[in-house]
Amino acid sequence: MPAAALRRLLPKPPLWMKPPLWVAMYHSVGDPADDPYQVTVSPVRFARQLHWLADRGLRGVSVRELLAATARGRSRGLVGLTFDDGYADFVDSALPLLRRHGFTATVFVLPGRMGGENAWDTDGPRKPLLDEDGIRRIAAAGMEIGSHGLTHLALTETDDTTLAAETRRSRALLEEITGRPVDGFCYPYGRTDPRVMHSVRKAGYRYACAIDPGPLTGAYALPRVHIGEADTPLRLAAKRTLHPLRRRHPADLLPAPSLPAAVGVR
Repeated sequence: MPAAALRRLLPKPPLWMKPPLWVAMYHSVGDPADDPYQVTVSPVRFARQLHWLADRGLRGVSVRELLAATARGRSRGLVGLTFDDGYADFVDSALPLLRRHGFTATVFVLPGRMGGENAWDTDGPRKPLLDEDGIRRIAAAGMEIGSHGLTHLALTETDDTTLAAETRRSRALLEEITGRPVDGFCYPYGRTDPRVMHSVRKAGYRYACAIDPGPLTGAYALPRVHIGEADTPLRLAAKRTLHPLRRRHPADLLPAPSLPAAVGVR
């Protein structure tokens, strides 16, 4: 019997046996010396991490591209790259390195804080955020622009009116700036719940990124892997190996250890 015919007779594997998408979570690319939250990667380390991907035949892409390729059954070798908070250093530090490799990424920005700074971080240095011009430059360079809410609030703690503004209004502002559809949302601090997820879906987004959403994992709670300055090639290899085990469905088959609240969760 031909192999193709034999495969059709075999039962399809259950959902939890399918390898999950690998989506990397970055924040700032700059000087990591004063970084109590461990969300800054130096340009040198970032360049080495991109080389690590390329040397293994992997290509970094936006989440939009990753999901579209997955729907066509062509996601093999693709790694989602995301950048939270919309730091201004993306333009000069991250973008040139991504373009050198032919990679793309999704940058989740805060239209309610354009041209401002990361005032939500009580410790650590103040970092400038992208302004309108920076957002347009990134979009013109082929990066996907997504929403991180308006002002970086913990959405699970907001009332319904604020939640609607953080999801709907932020999308409308970004579409006005870029002139393009905004499909993706990223939960500030990685926190979500069914109410917040419903608001994101109702606002018109097609997907949303979290961190370790557990049983909520799905198109509106995509899990991601935090990547930081400490992630050498050895650590990257370990994270890539462990990711399918930690993110299988259902999520409680092998519970994922929580990230410390102050590390990589901004």
